[in-house]
Amino acid sequence: MSDKEQYDLDAYLDRIGWKGERRAGLATLRGVHLAHSLSLPFENLDPVTGSAPSLAPGDLMAKMVRGRRGGYCYEQNTLLRLALEALGFRVTPLAGRVVVGAGSPGSRPRTHAMLQVEVAGEPYLADVGFGAVGALLLPVPLVPGTEYEGAGRRHRLEPLPHDGPSELWELQARDRQTGKWTGQYAFTQEPFSAPDLEVFNWFVATHPRSPFTRRPYLQRPLPDGRHLCLDGPLLTETSPDGTVTERVLTEETEARKVVEERFGIAVPARVTLLG
Repeated sequence: MSDKEQYDLDAYLDRIGWKGERRAGLATLRGVHLAHSLSLPFENLDPVTGSAPSLAPGDLMAKMVRGRRGGYCYEQNTLLRLALEALGFRVTPLAGRVVVGAGSPGSRPRTHAMLQVEVAGEPYLADVGFGAVGALLLPVPLVPGTEYEGAGRRHRLEPLPHDGPSELWELQARDRQTGKWTGQYAFTQEPFSAPDLEVFNWFVATHPRSPFTRRPYLQRPLPDGRHLCLDGPLLTETSPDGTVTERVLTEETEARKVVEERFGIAVPARVTLLG
């Protein structure tokens, strides 16, 4: 069965609540990107159990569209790519190095997946799978140095010096309280294909040193501008003005209720949230 036969655009658009135009224009890209970001939470509950999630279109439909689950970058951006291609966009998968907390872009491998989307011949960075409060909620043009506001968040792309033949970009997010710009991830426009992402996905989901195999990590941006994060037992809520409140969950029953009700995720019976 082909990808197109396994993929159901109508079901996907119903899942994210998008009822706008179905044509390859900027308004559609922005609308679908935001609707996806607010509807499908970031989560790593499969890797926590030692399982690499499937990136097959039919499996993504079953888990994220027809089931009450989210996913991490490979799943999220594969699902978005399928939707955008079905809507007529030209999409190129990219891969980047997460730089949050890193000494330099070269100190970490390329373990994050994102997309380059062409709109009227111009490239945009689209990414619905970066599990952080600095993630994009709307796509941004691949133009250096310009600040973009999107759904209450500010971003910019900066070129970085490096020894490679391709230009290196860094996505930066502006902290709401301090105003400081912080690098999120660095990437080139080198295209990657599905087999590349399968290898990255397997490594991140199964390597014993991967943070995604050690504890549950969930993120959810809310329509009112708040952002939820569950990192192991620590529940963090960031308000639109950047104020952060924290609470440590101590009971498995409480943790499952929080994930079910606040993140909108049906926790599989095999998953233990608090270890």
